[in-house]
Amino acid sequence: MNQIKRYSTVVGNKPITIETGKLAGQAGGAVTIRQGDTMLLATATMSKHPREGIDFFPLSVDYEERLYAAGRIPGSFFRREGRPPESAILISRLTDRPLRPLFPKDLRNDVQIILTALSHDQVHNIDILCILGASTALMISDTPWGGPVGAVRVGLIDDEFVINPTIPDMENSALDLRMAGTADAIIMVEAGASEVPEAKVLEALRFGHEAMQPIIELQNQMRAEIGKSKAEYVPEAIDEVLREQVVERIGDRLTQAVMETTAIDREERNRIVDDLRNEIVDSFLEEEVEEADFGPQDVRAVFGDEFKAEVRRRILEENIRPDGRSSTDIRPLSAEVGLSPRAHGSGLFQRGETQVLTVATLGTPREEQTLDGLYPEDSKRYMHHYNFPPYSTGETWPLRGTRRREIGHGALAETALRAVLPPMDEFPYTLRLVSEVLSSNGSTSMASVCGSTLALMDTGVPITAPVGGIAMGLVTDGTRSAILTDIQGMEDHLGDMDFKVAGTVAGITALQMDIKIKGISYDLLQQALDQARDARLKVIDVILEAIPEPRPELSPFAPRMTIIQVDPEKIGAIIGPGGKTIRAIQDEYDVKIDIEDDGTVYIAAVEGKAADLTLERIEALTKEIELGEIYTGKVVRTTDFGAFVELTPGTDGLVHISQLADFHAHSVEDVVQVGDEIMVMVTDIGADGKIRLSRQAVLQGWSLEEAQQNDRPKRSSNRGGRDRQRRPRRN
Repeated sequence: MNQIKRYSTVVGNKPITIETGKLAGQAGGAVTIRQGDTMLLATATMSKHPREGIDFFPLSVDYEERLYAAGRIPGSFFRREGRPPESAILISRLTDRPLRPLFPKDLRNDVQIILTALSHDQVHNIDILCILGASTALMISDTPWGGPVGAVRVGLIDDEFVINPTIPDMENSALDLRMAGTADAIIMVEAGASEVPEAKVLEALRFGHEAMQPIIELQNQMRAEIGKSKAEYVPEAIDEVLREQVVERIGDRLTQAVMETTAIDREERNRIVDDLRNEIVDSFLEEEVEEADFGPQDVRAVFGDEFKAEVRRRILEENIRPDGRSSTDIRPLSAEVGLSPRAHGSGLFQRGETQVLTVATLGTPREEQTLDGLYPEDSKRYMHHYNFPPYSTGETWPLRGTRRREIGHGALAETALRAVLPPMDEFPYTLRLVSEVLSSNGSTSMASVCGSTLALMDTGVPITAPVGGIAMGLVTDGTRSAILTDIQGMEDHLGDMDFKVAGTVAGITALQMDIKIKGISYDLLQQALDQARDARLKVIDVILEAIPEPRPELSPFAPRMTIIQVDPEKIGAIIGPGGKTIRAIQDEYDVKIDIEDDGTVYIAAVEGKAADLTLERIEALTKEIELGEIYTGKVVRTTDFGAFVELTPGTDGLVHISQLADFHAHSVEDVVQVGDEIMVMVTDIGADGKIRLSRQAVLQGWSLEEAQQNDRPKRSSNRGGRDRQRRPRRN
């Protein structure tokens, strides 16, 4: 039986405890990590043998969200967890990103990291613990890896940085920055912010990197004390003789090909490079080299290395990118609104060959997305969905539902716009934005941010400021570096960094950084943020040229929302028995009605007249009965001394027979029958809540004083005997 080991450290004044040797003993590496009563199990396991016939590293990272961790039963029909929710997928991606760059690039063994939530206290976040747990499990396992990595969340509360703030704390934070790094450098950033200036964000990055050092030191200590011996693997090695032969056959044609393709489009550029690659491969095949220990894939790999080196050389030495731009140039921009005639709002944004159409839909509050996860938040009012079809890159593949990448890009765009949306009490709508990527050549997520701004403004959503986004890149050889503004697909593939920045003129609203190298300096981060701001302002100018401000009126096809406040005790009157009343109103006027527990009633109607009629009906149902007011009510019961009239659901009043007509009535049924609707005036509300009504006052046009004067003697006479004498005796 394994010996149980427990380690602890403090990060941001909060203890973190890691335990190993107790659970999952057959995994390559397994730890439980805990902060407060939030705890998870992290395992890292590598296959015994490499996977044959692949040219990529097969890493998988899965966060398994278990609702038992928060004492909940899943709400699905089967009452068990099924497909991971978006929140779990985003945590899996967040964990993967800082780990992946530190594996050997030529490792071909399957590596599987599984993170299982065991306990969630609704106070401490679990996402940062996932990164730390995965890193620690890898450190003590036999998997070759260049870690450890530390991770923290940085909040900005009352203009002070807070490390690993709690879930309640984050409600008051202007910044939600999650970051990971090694002891020397930052390697991953994910942030949402309320228009925080670039200088403040850079300060937060410095603060967070310093705060993660204790957890990095702890992992190194665990590796030294209990870590397994790392498994050996055979690195892929390119035959240097083959490399020399490929370089000799290429000559200066690769340089010429790269130069010739600078001013033409991507498709033609790819064709020219592919033709040269195929020519070199074919030249080796035609010679049929005897006893050759390399194949066509090896020749292609060498060619790819040389092509990458040439593109990077031109950027670093000549400041010329594959499409001819300098490091700070942005591709041609265009923006347009109102493409869909029936949608509530739409915006088309294009940057070079990247083109995204975003369509906005407004809904009622009850159309919020219900969340069935571990966090306290149980619904979401604003949703952004991102679709990346195969035709956007001129390819074909089966459509098999939303992939992790699409969920991640949608979440980033959603974060970018959240800070500028009007609050629910000012704009009581559920918002759904869908970004359709129509053409892709780099940074469709940031194009989705721009398309979302256009769509929201076209819809008439009063956002506080337009949001623009841009993707930055990096090329470095260790001594020279170039920050690239508005990277395209090739630069993303051949470069060392993908740094996406979204925000307003005032500051940053979303940030995401992934790197392929060991880390990035603060000077380069500063330069990237500054260049991104310059580019973002140009993007926002283009957006404002298309639509200077949100439309003053909503689309005629969007629901108009009317809000009223009623006494919570009157909610039952609106709903009716079994929902009968509210359904009848919705069907009659073709509206949607949502009611909150505090008595807030939302009426959504496409036509204003329907909303007005619905409002009148609800006011009639919930209005307090007032002395002297005239009501139209239904006769619900008759007796020999009068008729009971329902003024509002559950509230009746008595019309004495003497007040039923402007003539002497011999019996109640001579004037009214059960089910009749009549107009009556309230002439008296007793201390016991009993209501006295008069129909005669309405027919005669009396004032309240006149009605009470004409009714008083008869009420006194009735008390004296006639009505009392007519009542049957009780045995």
